[in-house]
Amino acid sequence: MIKDVIIKKINKNEDRRGWLAEIYRRDEIDFQPAMSYVSLTRPGVIRGPHEHKYQSDCFIFIGPGNFELHLWDRRAGSQTKNEYLKIKAGETNPVLVIVPPGVVHGYKCLGSQDGLSINLPDKLYLGKDKKGELDEIRWESDLESPYKIN
Repeated sequence: MIKDVIIKKINKNEDRRGWLAEIYRRDEIDFQPAMSYVSLTRPGVIRGPHEHKYQSDCFIFIGPGNFELHLWDRRAGSQTKNEYLKIKAGETNPVLVIVPPGVVHGYKCLGSQDGLSINLPDKLYLGKDKKGELDEIRWESDLESPYKIN
């Protein structure tokens, strides 16, 4: 595990109509989203790795599709500095994962099916009215990056 990363199993309540799943409850997790977005990723495509200085991401991988989520702790002073964690997430393992600032993260869509992910970050992308600075350190374009997803 990586300190301050939260992984919550999501239960799908299924019946003849399909399924329903609670993905976030503020009485279970002390986290306050500022916005949300949904992302579709094609099979074999990698998103990231990158990290944020200030933002925490709250990813929901519930399907369709499956992912391999990679996390690296880069935080100075963290009890788990330099730790690496790989999680299979999505349709076969529905989870919510909160990634704090300073933890490098990225994911790859597995199999032959498009994958859907939802993110509820605690900061607004580019700040209020999209007039702020970008809070991302992009590792995927750095050829010397120690953070690789294959």
